[in-house]
Amino acid sequence: MAFKCSVCAKGPSGGNTVSHSRRHTRRRFLPNLQKIRVVRSGTVLRAYVCTTCIKSGKIKKAA
Repeated sequence: MAFKCSVCAKGPSGGNTVSHSRRHTRRRFLPNLQKIRVVRSGTVLRAYVCTTCIKSGKIKKAA
């Protein structure tokens, strides 16, 4: 499974780590994904959802 939010499809993005000597090495910026129980179309399932979607109320958590 891809490391993506199941609501907004937010995934890893790339960039550089820059040292004090300005040497650039590649790195990944990972989204803050949480595996939670979600109610989707009447059924309860586990899904990876980013914390931005959880806070904004885009999903309904299962009890």
